[in-house]
Amino acid sequence: MKIATFNVNGIKARIETVPAWLQASAPDVAVLQEIKSVDGGFPRELFEDLGYRVETHGQKGFNGVAILSKLPLEDVSRGLPGGDGDDQARWIEATVIGARAVRVGGLYLPNGNPAPGPKYDYKLAWMERLRQRALRLLATEEPVVLLGDFNVIPQREDAAKPDAWLSDALFLPESRAAFRRVLHLGFTDALTALTPGPGYTFWDYQAGAWERNNGIRIDHVLLSPQAADILQDAGIETGMRGGDKPSDHVPVWVELAA
Repeated sequence: MKIATFNVNGIKARIETVPAWLQASAPDVAVLQEIKSVDGGFPRELFEDLGYRVETHGQKGFNGVAILSKLPLEDVSRGLPGGDGDDQARWIEATVIGARAVRVGGLYLPNGNPAPGPKYDYKLAWMERLRQRALRLLATEEPVVLLGDFNVIPQREDAAKPDAWLSDALFLPESRAAFRRVLHLGFTDALTALTPGPGYTFWDYQAGAWERNNGIRIDHVLLSPQAADILQDAGIETGMRGGDKPSDHVPVWVELAA
């Protein structure tokens, strides 16, 4: 089972890029972030014609997440538990039925800038809700995959110029500690487990970041012990950033024996 995550930075802006990627990379499951579309405006027929089931949790003009799956989906839920009154579309969860069932949580974690401030407070509170949800998912003792745009640079080697990010919400000590609190529940970071050296997943559109390889790693795939046991491969589709009408993120994927 190949599971991929891709922050598309607007599904309408990537209306040709995403289908072409799906056909070339052929993930069984694709988790998308920043679709920037309400559910009714998502071009679901385009992806259904490619053989994907489509589940969305959309929001007008901002945020929005989706799961596209060639395999059956069960128990789809939308919205991260614990946030009464939180109407930001940042979490979608479903069980993918392959050779074995895998619970997938797709997320678009808040950016948090400017920090300090209310946006950063929201980011840290959201991350604590994520930790609580991750705990409950681990208790099922089933394969669990949490993936998406975490908006966290875990370590210095995950940025080409780490000192430039010292005051940014993506790299503040509190953000990194909150990420570790989730990871240290028992999850495996799939990319660092299998990929030698730093691999970036985001390059800003400004200041020639792509041309200078001034990137950061903020798109992650976390595996429960049961999912880590069946991990076969993982990778970053770096070349997508240099294509036509690219997102500022590139896809990240894992292959599971499931």
